[in-house]
Amino acid sequence: MPLQEKYGSMIAMDEQTRLEMLSFETPKIRLLRSMSIEGEAMQVLDFAAFPKPEFDLPIFCGNFFTTANMNIVVLDLNPLHDVTSRRDYKEKYYDRLLPLGLKYTEAWLELMEQAVEDTDPSQITCNLEAQHRYLTWRAEKDPGHGVLKRLIGEKLAKDLLRNFLFSGIDELGSKTFLDYFPEYGIEDGTINEKRSIIGKGFENRPWDKNGEFIGNDLRN
Repeated sequence: MPLQEKYGSMIAMDEQTRLEMLSFETPKIRLLRSMSIEGEAMQVLDFAAFPKPEFDLPIFCGNFFTTANMNIVVLDLNPLHDVTSRRDYKEKYYDRLLPLGLKYTEAWLELMEQAVEDTDPSQITCNLEAQHRYLTWRAEKDPGHGVLKRLIGEKLAKDLLRNFLFSGIDELGSKTFLDYFPEYGIEDGTINEKRSIIGKGFENRPWDKNGEFIGNDLRN
């Protein structure tokens, strides 16, 4: 079923680049959305699937970015729950997906088809807060913010991030970014704009190729 008809298409400030947005829902997916950017300088396709709270599926994200000098493809399965403390969650999804490489797109679709609706209210609440935490982070720290700001201005960029790309912040919970991530607060009450990651290369990230957390080893 189509969603968010408010967001269809828009022309960037350069009057040449076009943004197209589509969003849908399915019986198991709360929000399935895509955004494409077509211009002389770059082409972008960004899509994501956010499960309904009754399902604990990982959040699926994909991004294709092309310019005259580079092509970047990013496929990501963001765990809804901490795989370091929830071994059952890691075994349920990631032990199967990690060895497949790029084929995990097909595997994720199979997992979605097989997913069983959770009826435990406490687990549904847990899923709800986990997804809200993820949306809150992405709306504030998404790396695409700078590109959108250059194309359509700061006000529209923030609206698109919060109400389309990561829609659900106002509906799924009431906690703020600093409630979830107080370490980003600065003395005047605003949010530190710096993004945080342990290394940019795979070999320096806080997990190994098998999905095992090694962050403590990196800090020692």
